[in-house]
Order: sequence, then C-alpha cells, then structure tokens
Amino acid sequence: MAVRVRKVPQRTCIGCNEIKNKNELIRIVRTPESDVLVDFTGKKSGRGCYICPCLDCLEKAFRGNYLGIKLGISIAPELKEKLKMELGAAILK
Repeated sequence: MAVRVRKVPQRTCIGCNEIKNKNELIRIVRTPESDVLVDFTGKKSGRGCYICPCLDCLEKAFRGNYLGIKLGISIAPELKEKLKMELGAAILK
C-alpha cells in the first residue's frame, strides 16, 4: 500500500520573486467590487497575488508597480499606506 503524499501548493512573491509554500505568503486581493484587501484566509474571491510577510517585499512591489500590474489597477498613495499598515500589523503578530 503506497503512502499518498499531498503536494504543497507554491506561489511566487511579487516583491522578491521567490517561490515559496502558499501558507508562508500573504495574499493581496482585488475583489469584484474593486476593493484591495489583505486576505489572510486566502479564500476571498477576486484577483489575487502573493507577497512575503515583510515590508521590504511590499516596498519592492510598490517600487516596480508589480502590485498594480498583477491586480490590474493603479495603486493610489492612500491604498499603499493602508496595505503597509495591514501588512505591518500582520508581521508583528
């Protein structure tokens, strides 16, 4: 009887471009209502991308406009600050 090994899903961080296990990354999602949220559950509907739980990767994603490109929207300065605060709070937990 063979032991069945579950494949761990992997995703690429948009900041550092490293491939990591999905559960090590945080998902940022653009909902169908065009809201941009940090999705800690990874299950919200909408267009999503993944980022490492560090502010350096978020800064790189903003600098190269990778976040806006992946989500298909332009990122306003207020939204950048909101995402930094939410991600910063998640890192400190």
